[in-house]
Formats: sequence, C-alpha cells, structure tokens
Amino acid sequence: MSTTDRFSRLAALKPAPGFPGRLADLREPDETDPLSVVLGAGIARNHYGEHLAIRNWFSTPEFAEPSAAALRLLVKAPAAVPSSGRAKGGRYASKNADELNDPSKWLFLDTETTGLSGGTGTYAFLVGMAWWDAGGLQVEQLFLRDFCQEHSLLQELSNRLAERPVLVTFNGKTFDWPLLENRFTMTRSIRVPRLAAHLDLLHPARALWKLRLGSVRLVELERHVLEAEQLGWNREDDVLSALIPQFYFDYLRGGSAQPLAGVVRHNQLDLRGLAALSTKMCSLLDTREKENEEMHSLDLFGLSKFLHKRGERERAHKACAKALKTGLPAEYRPRATRELAMIVKQRGDAEGARILWEELVGDPQDGMLACEKLAIHFERSAKDCGRAEEFAELGLAKARRFRASTRDPYAAARAARCEERFVCRLARLGHRIKEQGSARRAPLLAAVGSDA
Repeated sequence: MSTTDRFSRLAALKPAPGFPGRLADLREPDETDPLSVVLGAGIARNHYGEHLAIRNWFSTPEFAEPSAAALRLLVKAPAAVPSSGRAKGGRYASKNADELNDPSKWLFLDTETTGLSGGTGTYAFLVGMAWWDAGGLQVEQLFLRDFCQEHSLLQELSNRLAERPVLVTFNGKTFDWPLLENRFTMTRSIRVPRLAAHLDLLHPARALWKLRLGSVRLVELERHVLEAEQLGWNREDDVLSALIPQFYFDYLRGGSAQPLAGVVRHNQLDLRGLAALSTKMCSLLDTREKENEEMHSLDLFGLSKFLHKRGERERAHKACAKALKTGLPAEYRPRATRELAMIVKQRGDAEGARILWEELVGDPQDGMLACEKLAIHFERSAKDCGRAEEFAELGLAKARRFRASTRDPYAAARAARCEERFVCRLARLGHRIKEQGSARRAPLLAAVGSDA
C-alpha cells in the first residue's frame, strides 16, 4: 500500500464534520416482540411514534475518495441533449458542487415495497440507508411493523437526508425516490426533503456494461464487474425480489417473521453493492487512473460512447481505438468503427476518418452511410469530384438494393431519403465535373484562336 493510500485510510477514520458523533440510542425490544428479535432490530422513537431500526457497520466495500472529474461525468447531461432537458443535472453540477464532491454527504438508499406498480397504495415498508463511515459502510434500515408507523419512519429518513443530502440510488429516479416523495406528500405533515443531488447509477451502468452483460441488474454487476465474493459477500441464499411483498403481507396477516430476515439481508446486500458500484464507476471515470489496461473490449467501447456523449472526445477516442485494437466481437466492430470515424472527424482528422469509412463500405448495415461520408469527403476536403461520384453511385446502388429487399417500412423510408440525397449529390457532382472539364479545355481553345 502506498503512502498516499495509507493517509487516505487514516483520513477516512475521522468523523465527518458537522454531523452527530453517533446515532440516537435504540430501545431494546421486549421478548414478546419476535420480529425485532428475528431481525436483530432495536426500537427507534420520535414525536410521531415508533419504528424498528437495524444498524450494522461493514468493513467492505472500503471507502475510496472520488475525483471531481469522475463526479462531473456522472451528473453531466449528454452533450446531444439540450441543457433545458436536463435542468436538474445542470443545477446539481453548479449550485451544489460542494455537497456532491463531499462523499461524507452521500446517502445510499434502497427500498423494499409492497408492490412495484407505485401509486398511493404502495408502501415502502423497509427503507435501507448507508453512508461512508470510519473507512467502511454504516448501514441503517428502517422497518414498518405496521402501516401506522409510516410517519415515524419518514421523519427519520428526512433527518438523515438533512444530514446527507446527496442521494445515491440504483433506478431510484424512476422508482424509489418518486415513491418516497409520494409517501411524504401523503403525510400532509412531513415536508419532502430537499436533495442537493441525486446520482442514479443505473443509467451509467447501462452505458458502461450493457454491451457485455446484456442485463445490468445489480446482482449481475456484483457478479461480473464488482466480484463481490472477493469483497466479502455473496447472494447464494438471497431472497427473490418478486417474493418480498408477499413475505411482508404474510407477516401482517399473522404469519412467520422469519422470511423477513432474508428480506433485510437482501436489502443490506443491495446497499453494499450500490456503494461498491459507486466506487467502481468513479475509479473507471477518473482521469488520474491508468489507461484501463485490463478492461474488456466491450467495456472499453461502452466507456467510449459514454465519454463521447458527455463531450470527452479525446478520452472517448482513446477508449474506442483501444477497444478495436483489443479485439471486439465481429458483430460490434462495424459500430465501433463508425463511432471512431465520427470522433476522428470531429477532432479535425479528415484523412483518418476517410480510412475508417473505407473499412465500412462493404458492411451491410453501415455501407450506405460510409459511401455518403466518403462522397462528402472527396467532394469537399479532397476536391476530387471523380472519386466522390464513384462513392455516390455505389451508395445509390446500395440504397436502391436495400429499399427493394427490406420489409421494414421505416427502414425503407430511411433508405428512400438516403437515395434522394445521393441523386441530388450525383447531379451536383456531374455539373461540377462538366464545369471542370470546360475550364481545362478553355486555354487550348484560346491558343487555337490566337494562332488563327
């Protein structure tokens, strides 16, 4: 371990400034409360009433300081999307940068609910929270013994978010947080907490690993990306998510509380996986890290697309070029070559883009686009109308052949529009070639006239 790493570990042991040194004490449950005993929970109380709380500290995953550059990429809107369409992302990046760049103000959150449909009838009966503490992860889970305890639980969640206003979730922008916002609103007494930022790691996970894994469920990411078993946990006896609501309803109807212990463990694993995933993403996006030496080629391609959408063209170019060099599967090579050609052209390297487009001329999917790009290159950059005409004629033939063979009406319409562009380009090129031929003959005609 380097000296810098040792000092980072020591710094992580200091309590976070401005936060309470310890959580409020929990009351020991009575022996007549089997649920608390099974879950290992204590009883928390506030002015709204009681709820159960389960607290644990885990040494893994370990805390790692994220870089400002990595965090900026995680919250930055894609360059192709107008800033007005991602107003929240832009507002987080500027107005609340201090909170976002301070991991001690992050709160990892995951909920277990009575259903997946949302709406006013769906409750979050288990709200799991976690935060970095003493170099590891402190986990606190709030549990409803009955629906009448919801006010007490939500008040405690509001207190935690006031201390740590940067929310980190996995699909939380779509499900967890809208559901909780709805529950806060329905209390008519507890205000919806203000978030400094909300990092939903599902969307960058899709961009980075979906090409290789197909499914980017947190369980799959733990197995294939995080290598959770090396971090100290596994999901061999994990509860199926689809069964969780039924376990809770069975308990409310007087059934056994034992299955709920598996639900609590499932929630703990989700929180630990979420924290480890945030560390992995920040390390991957950190400009200080080495050039991703051991990454899979599909992960490199996914990284290049993610970086390119966020305006990091130089890093996107390096990642995409390395993905092609490493050896992408055959079905992905044309896509990667196309992406790299566009990046190279945007960098101002017209000749490098030409070489890449020529590799794609024979591709069934991208051949028309390659012919169009090459016709543009030779007409505008190389000033070679003859070569431009050759590629335009080849592209026109491809477009007509594709339109005649496809049964997809949308693809046929795209091919028809491409065909129209090629026809217009050929007409313009024919006119230019004719003009150039007249210009070349003009001096000879002038010489003949002078001799006469």
